[in-house]
Amino acid sequence: MIVKTKEEVVGTPREIFAPNGHWISRRYLLAGEGMGFSFHETIILAGTKTHIHYQNHLEAVFCVQGRGEVELIPSGERFLIEEGVMYALDKHDEHYLSASEEMRLICVFNPPLQGNEVHDEKGVYPLKKGQ
Repeated sequence: MIVKTKEEVVGTPREIFAPNGHWISRRYLLAGEGMGFSFHETIILAGTKTHIHYQNHLEAVFCVQGRGEVELIPSGERFLIEEGVMYALDKHDEHYLSASEEMRLICVFNPPLQGNEVHDEKGVYPLKKGQ
């Protein structure tokens, strides 16, 4: 059984800060744990808008705090994200994630992240060896 506390993640290499300062990702389960998915708590900072396009991963997200929106590219279709809302990027959907107030999101990725991935210039988490 795997049990991790927030104290075991915060301030360690499992806590990743976006280079642009838009988000903090706390990665509780990674590929090395062998679960077949990774499990993250992600904080999206208020007033930010992040371009994301997971070409190599599927992601499901559950909002436990805050408010923002997802805007699909290129359609412009928008979805309100607030406490209690889940969204799944089942088609590798390119989108903007905006936070009107700080959001706390619980995220699951398949294939699992290895650990220190950050979005590249196209909003993609590159695949790492073994994925």
